[in-house]
Amino acid sequence: MPIKIESFKAYDIRGQIPNQLNPDICYRIGNATAEFLSGKRIVIGRDMRLSSAEFADAVAEGLVDAGVDVLDIGLCGTEMVYFAVKHLEADGGIMITASHNPADYNGLKLVREQARPISADTGLADIRRLAEGDERVSDAGGERVAVDVFDAYIEHMLGYTDIDKLRPLKLVVNAGNGCAGIAVDGLEKHLPFEFIKLHHEPDGTFPNGIPNPLLPENRQSTIDAVLEHGADFGIAWDGDFDRCFLFDEQGGFIEGYYIVGLLAESLLQSNPGAKIVHDPRLTWNTLDIVEQAGGVPVQSKSGHSFIKEKMRTVDAIYGGEMSAHHYFRDFSYADSGMIPWLLVAEMVSASGKTLSELVGERQALYPASGEINRKVADAKATLAKLKVEFGDKANAVDDTDGYSFEFDDWRFNIRMSNTEPVVRLNVESRGNADLMRKMTDQVLTVLESD
Repeated sequence: MPIKIESFKAYDIRGQIPNQLNPDICYRIGNATAEFLSGKRIVIGRDMRLSSAEFADAVAEGLVDAGVDVLDIGLCGTEMVYFAVKHLEADGGIMITASHNPADYNGLKLVREQARPISADTGLADIRRLAEGDERVSDAGGERVAVDVFDAYIEHMLGYTDIDKLRPLKLVVNAGNGCAGIAVDGLEKHLPFEFIKLHHEPDGTFPNGIPNPLLPENRQSTIDAVLEHGADFGIAWDGDFDRCFLFDEQGGFIEGYYIVGLLAESLLQSNPGAKIVHDPRLTWNTLDIVEQAGGVPVQSKSGHSFIKEKMRTVDAIYGGEMSAHHYFRDFSYADSGMIPWLLVAEMVSASGKTLSELVGERQALYPASGEINRKVADAKATLAKLKVEFGDKANAVDDTDGYSFEFDDWRFNIRMSNTEPVVRLNVESRGNADLMRKMTDQVLTVLESD
């Protein structure tokens, strides 16, 4: 019989167990995905959540009942599904994960061939319609087989760095009891690094808290370990490790914005003239670095499906968002949580500089507020109010994603959340942290006024 599924979001499927997501819904989604893709070979993988194995079974059953061969790569990170889809020349992939959501949540991330994303406007809405309906696809002939792509994945990851250039760095790695530890262990035997491992084993009970390094309270264990062990830098991941977060040798958390510039600079050294895709929230540092390095900056709306589409359109070598998503052309234009820290380790090794030295100058040149979230009664009205207040005063107003207002020495972007009545503010300036803080307060005053 038809049902209503509330767990479909803009970019993936995510919901609370069991009301919004359960085995029956997962079966329906698997079966509907098979019908939508009209494919015969689909990869599935799962994270460490307590419900993920059961949900993977249900997804696989829905696929097999539709005549699809399920290529099951088992416990993994989202990027390993991306890799497997291309490596195995599959017709699509499904990752069972809720990333950094609470323990009583789970979800699914879907891609088609070549790891192309499936989002609300490129198929998720169709899959939802099929899954909610009362007709199931039945086609004999499918089977579920275990496939091991781990060694091939590790070999591919190692291809992003010149191992001969690496120094014996000491690195703190905090998997947050997610799946990142699996990949780190596979890379470890090939690298000259000493790893200080925190919360390393996958554990869906999350004994050390939900793996979400964006929350300041979740950073302290990494900071403490970096300082205690005198590490060269620290790395922390979310549960499915499609994002990575970096800490310098002093324990300082580095905003993702500055890592975008760092990675762009690294990749342009060996790919002069290449295109770099960035989001509109914070831009000046990225524009400066890319142009100095002889690259071509290309702006895209925020969000992984938009970034990936823009990268494919312009054939960009790299795309980065301040949210710690980093995308690479040679990785099917997909995001990876392993490639960024490998590139940074090579930069630290080759430059002889500390990570704080590599980013410190950029932080001083373009100080930024970091993303500030505010709940509002009407997000659209709030954006309109800010446009009235600042639009005529700005040198330029850009509506690529929300509104970006640019002035001589400072700029800001204000955008709406896709899922809740929240607006997200980012402010930056040219070399003047006091101005940045002053204008942040001024924008917030207008934003929060009745």
